[in-house]
Amino acid sequence: MMIERKITPILLELARYFPVVTILGPRQSGKTTLAKTIFKNHNYVNLEDLSARKIAIEDPKAFFELYKTPLIIDEVQRVPELLSTIQVMADESKETGRFILTGSHQPKLHEGISQSLAGRTGILKLLPLSIEELANAGITLSRDEYIFNGFMPRLYDQKIPPGLFYSSYYQTYVERDVRQLINVSNQKSFEIFVKLLAGRVGQVVNLHSLSGDVGISSTTLNAWFSVLESSYIIFRLPCYFNNFGKRLIKAPKIFFTDVGLAAYLLGIESPAQVARDPLLGGLFENLVVLEALKARYNAGKQAELYYFLVQQRFEVDLIINEGRTLTPLEIKAGMSYDASFTDHLRKFSEMAENCVNPSVIYAGDLTPTIHGVSFKNFKDTAKIVSGHFDGDVAGVKAAGSGGSL
Repeated sequence: MMIERKITPILLELARYFPVVTILGPRQSGKTTLAKTIFKNHNYVNLEDLSARKIAIEDPKAFFELYKTPLIIDEVQRVPELLSTIQVMADESKETGRFILTGSHQPKLHEGISQSLAGRTGILKLLPLSIEELANAGITLSRDEYIFNGFMPRLYDQKIPPGLFYSSYYQTYVERDVRQLINVSNQKSFEIFVKLLAGRVGQVVNLHSLSGDVGISSTTLNAWFSVLESSYIIFRLPCYFNNFGKRLIKAPKIFFTDVGLAAYLLGIESPAQVARDPLLGGLFENLVVLEALKARYNAGKQAELYYFLVQQRFEVDLIINEGRTLTPLEIKAGMSYDASFTDHLRKFSEMAENCVNPSVIYAGDLTPTIHGVSFKNFKDTAKIVSGHFDGDVAGVKAAGSGGSL
């Protein structure tokens, strides 16, 4: 079952203007399927293939004689040296959409792009499926099913039980990719570290504190954390601050790029267990924050997502910055609304003059407006982020917001 991806229009647009289009994102998020589906007439090569990789490294000219353009090159970060040859070929021809590159590690690709492909490539980030994409394919789940299943395309395409999928995913990609990028001498400690991160989803993480729990130095943990982030396993949500005082908490919160992986690492074995888990609130927040991030990336934009926390005062779970206009969101896993949920949003709105459309995102179906704050069901997160929620967030979508090009 091929599920249409929301990012398709911007991908086609970039291919009309740039000789190279680069699609970044976590393993198994659907990059290859998307590229092959949209660019059916392109040839294809995967640099995970040892023989193809060997030729690319030893003789780039022979590589491109063997694999003719237009060409999709999968996992191009495996041979970043190839980017300089792509630069030469792109400059020799004015043909757009000639190369479609995919990659799952940021550092190597970003370094190569900045050195070789600056101004020659459009860049997009593709995350796992969104609630909106699943709904458009006729798949609608409950809050707890979304959290337990996660959003990896193969789960829905091949109907793989989530426990089996994420066990294999963790061993095949998370552990392997980290070993490729840094030397993990103690695999058990690394596994403990990742599971501790899952136990702190939606929280500000103190690596110095985790160091004692894992038995590994905070310097090493920071290196592991950076690799998890660069491999699109972890997403850091930064704190928003704009002269609102000196007691702001400025460390980022952490979330998993796919909430299903976080649920697996916590030992959750069924949707029914999700509702009873003490970390339901954090998992639900992970779900909503990543839905917002997908909506931003699918529109070809930078994340521009934040949280806000004043020490011993109040917190706003998610802030969308669109053209210097702020939309604050409170995230609640419950299905019942309460007027008190609006308190922190109203405080923030009083502090920030450029604040519009404060909303509570929750699991209930009723959508009242209380004290100027709207209640919205979590399945409509993408509409809220894009500014297309029944026309009631007009003005949020402003020009000059910046993109990921």
